[in-house]
Amino acid sequence: MCYGKCARCIGHSLVWLAVLCIVANILLYFPNGETRYASEHNLSRFVWFFSGIAGGGLLMLLPAFVFIGLEEEDCCGCCGHDNCGKRCAMLSSTLAALIGLSGSGYCVTVASMGLTEGPWCRDSLGHWNYTLAGTEGQYLLDSSTWSQCKEPKHIVEWNVTLFSLLLAFGGIEFILCLIQVINGLLGGICGYCCSRQQQYDC
Repeated sequence: MCYGKCARCIGHSLVWLAVLCIVANILLYFPNGETRYASEHNLSRFVWFFSGIAGGGLLMLLPAFVFIGLEEEDCCGCCGHDNCGKRCAMLSSTLAALIGLSGSGYCVTVASMGLTEGPWCRDSLGHWNYTLAGTEGQYLLDSSTWSQCKEPKHIVEWNVTLFSLLLAFGGIEFILCLIQVINGLLGGICGYCCSRQQQYDC
């Protein structure tokens, strides 16, 4: 098995997931494509935590590019023994993976809290509040309660969809980074590839 090739595949996947997280988080600022709710700060507080932009997005790009660049990495050398350098690089990639775990974990946590609390919206009395917060997340299973939010229109659907996407993307990122922790440790112990022929193939 070529551990470096596996790491690069994970890295490329993380780049796309990071971009999707950033896009999903940005869309949360513009319900129905309108900008006034953001300027008036009439959005869920969890939107302002930047879980998709920072946690699942920008912070995830660091480990992603580390994993992608493992083929050229040779941080040790070990008296000219290239494979020793590859082992060192694979072991060091676990540190980048831990950064990825923290970023994706943050994204998942904030998205979960955003889903549980529900959106910030105007109720039938004209008051802005977390109308569905008292349901403790049960509103997700009962769409008949969504009509309690009068403004922005379809804000419940908007928040549920985008926070769910952030939850899913962050969860996948977390799993991929966890796989890379194991992959990096195995690559550091076994070598970049387990045979010389595989090393050329990588």
